[in-house]
Amino acid sequence: MISAASAAGIALVALGMVLTPGPNMMYLASRSLSQGRRAGMVSLLGTVTGFIAYLTMTSFGLAGVFLTAHWLYVAVKLAGSAYLLYLAWQILRPHGTAVFETRDLPTEAAARLFSMGLLTNLLNPKAAIMYLALIPQFIEPGRGHVLTQGLLLGAIQITVSTTVNATIVLAASALAGFFSARPAWLRGQRLVAGTILAVFAVRLALGG
Repeated sequence: MISAASAAGIALVALGMVLTPGPNMMYLASRSLSQGRRAGMVSLLGTVTGFIAYLTMTSFGLAGVFLTAHWLYVAVKLAGSAYLLYLAWQILRPHGTAVFETRDLPTEAAARLFSMGLLTNLLNPKAAIMYLALIPQFIEPGRGHVLTQGLLLGAIQITVSTTVNATIVLAASALAGFFSARPAWLRGQRLVAGTILAVFAVRLALGG
């Protein structure tokens, strides 16, 4: 069973990452603004399916490897910490990426929306790093089955990411207008997300 600290930790890291502008957020916001909420939700379903695919592949693969090669676990841990610091810098640096830098998209059928959401997530480096390098850092072998812990932590990440992205889809127009008219709020969002990622990067690198 995962500890409360691990559950809270992965939830905060997942929140920091989902608030970081990236392919998923940009695509879902753009699709919702261009084609409406229903199209955004169908696209989100494809994105969630991508998360589940990553979770399944990495959990079963990493469970055995980390039990037999502790040095690899340490290497992955340090790589994940470095990537968190990189994401934090991308958010906090001057002229960092804004949340709603959207673009117009052509109207697509539901099947196409789903597949595009799926591919956007599968090709998203943030999703790959999350499952390959970040979730494993919250696994504590001494607390029980590594595979079960990985699946539970992944479920928390998927829940956080889906909730935030669904909110963006449902309120895309309102949020875009709100942030464009209030740049200070946009800077505040970047500060919160960047700080969360930076703090956890240091914590994980130190083994805390």
